[in-house]
Amino acid sequence: MSTQSFSEQEKIRREKLQKLKEAGIDPYPAALFPVSHFSADIKDRFTEENKEAFAQVCVAGRIMSINDKGKVFFIKIQDKQGLIQLYVKRDELCPGEDKSFWENVVKHGLDLGDFIGVTGFVFITKTGETSIHTQTLTLLAKSLKPLPVVKRDEEGNVFDEVTDPEFKYRQRYVDLVINPSVKETFIKRTKLINSIRDFLNANGALEVDTPVLQSIPGGAAARPFKTHHNALDVPFYMRIANELYLKRLVVGGFDWVYEFSRNFRNEGMDRTHNPEFTVLEFYVAYKDYFWMMETTEQLLEKAAMDVNGTTDVQMGEKTISFKAPYARVSIYDAIKEHTGHDVSTLDEDGLRAVCGELNIHVDKTMGKGKLIDEIFGAKCEAHYVQPTFIIDYPVEMSPLTKKHRSKPGLVERFELMVNGKEIANAYSELNDPVEQRERFEEQAKLLERGDEEAMYIDYDFLRALEYGMPPTSGIGFGIDRLVMLLTNQPSIQDVLFFPQMRPEKMD
Repeated sequence: MSTQSFSEQEKIRREKLQKLKEAGIDPYPAALFPVSHFSADIKDRFTEENKEAFAQVCVAGRIMSINDKGKVFFIKIQDKQGLIQLYVKRDELCPGEDKSFWENVVKHGLDLGDFIGVTGFVFITKTGETSIHTQTLTLLAKSLKPLPVVKRDEEGNVFDEVTDPEFKYRQRYVDLVINPSVKETFIKRTKLINSIRDFLNANGALEVDTPVLQSIPGGAAARPFKTHHNALDVPFYMRIANELYLKRLVVGGFDWVYEFSRNFRNEGMDRTHNPEFTVLEFYVAYKDYFWMMETTEQLLEKAAMDVNGTTDVQMGEKTISFKAPYARVSIYDAIKEHTGHDVSTLDEDGLRAVCGELNIHVDKTMGKGKLIDEIFGAKCEAHYVQPTFIIDYPVEMSPLTKKHRSKPGLVERFELMVNGKEIANAYSELNDPVEQRERFEEQAKLLERGDEEAMYIDYDFLRALEYGMPPTSGIGFGIDRLVMLLTNQPSIQDVLFFPQMRPEKMD
């Protein structure tokens, strides 16, 4: 059994906790606290002319500063909208002879980080600050760990924001308290998802759920996480994509389905990759990838406006415009432009030679499609800062995609590149069950060569296609990367509440 060690501050707080209990004060009361107003609403709306509307307010929040003036305390609390000042006077809080509540709670019991609730009336101090003249005060939760010290000006602006990633990502709950701008990032994330959902619903799409645990890790080229289902005594995989299940629903008669899915890929971690991430996928019957490009432009224009009020977003020093239309460039043209090599007619050996000339590391498990993908990723991606559709991929790169109607050897696929990274991937979906089986069999050969990202054969999906799937277009959006763009965040960890990290050694 481990023994927990406390800092001096933590010891003092625990002593205060014990004294509160001895004084008959419950530091964690269970009673309802009926909040009626919030900080920003009060500060924005209160005037001397309408003060009767604020003659009795009830607010609650976390203590962020305490200014002890003897028989008067100025306390600032933080609620979901921001900071507001409390004016707490001993003889008004404890009007009788008994001042024990003042001594036990206000004077000697409160610390930064504690949650309190107060009732009172709103007024403006001599220094011009809208405040609450406190009439009752309730301790709602005692904080036993001190918050990191962060300096703010009178408007609450932060001057020494805590930026250590190890602290921010591991203790996000504290990061949200002391860095107000962090909360805004996640509010915008929700706005983005709501905007997309509104767009899809308004156009007649149906939101659905598909399995997270799958017997076949299908729908993408990725290395899966593997687990075991005890009741069935069979291996299962964490979802790497929901594509094949959504297309089953198109077979079943749903013309437009979508899902915001949590996907899991047992691969590397960097500034744009996390093993657990959010993807939006939707599939629409009787459409193709040309229609999908136009729809993508409409969706992203709306999302940017809904989140930021403009189609222009700032990403570091770059200004990126989501205003339609977006450029369209074939993947072969992109490679030729940025490497000088025309790889459109090369076989696997030729592609390996090009990779060697370009100093791109490859291995024997990589087939033709993977080699082309490596060349594009290493030498071309970074050049596409403004939204650009990279179109018309070779068939070897796209085992679930319909062959191009007019360009032999290619498929009707696009990836949307923004700020040098893929944001979306879309196809005219392959609906020929015989050809799909052949494509899966080619992927199986790559698995045998050791390519852990090659696709498995999903026989049930093949059976579904044999019942007939109408012409369909589908797309997957990387929601986390899209949030990064719309909130000017350089790392995917900054747009995830709780990114994966190595286990922490805890006392």
